[in-house]
Amino acid sequence: MLALVQEVVMTVYSNFNAQRPRHIWPGIDARVVNGERLTMALVDLAPNTPLQEHHHPNEQVGFVVQGSLTFVIGDETRTLGPGETYNISSDVPHSGMTGPDGCVVVDVFAPVRGDWDNAPDAEPGPSSWRMGG
Repeated sequence: MLALVQEVVMTVYSNFNAQRPRHIWPGIDARVVNGERLTMALVDLAPNTPLQEHHHPNEQVGFVVQGSLTFVIGDETRTLGPGETYNISSDVPHSGMTGPDGCVVVDVFAPVRGDWDNAPDAEPGPSSWRMGG
């Protein structure tokens, strides 16, 4: 019985730093946790990194953990800092640029962000949020 409980715990809990970082775009690496119907990602964005304009069928909500990001969502532009949130509807074009200290965000996508499954591995190591910047 104990072995069964331990197996369930191992599939329920994880740690972002234990996740294989995925190289999404130049200067943008994500650690991904998938549920049945959503993806949660801790995303490290290097300083002064452009986020190319793109869109996807996934709804996306997120918030800035540290650093800053000037985000363009549809026709709206705003510079976001720690604790500030964003909400991107399906297929709405968005782009951005990180600030001089880079940025760490937490993103949640629904449905699962399956296109990231085949993203190449990024350099292993902890997320910059764990190092305080």
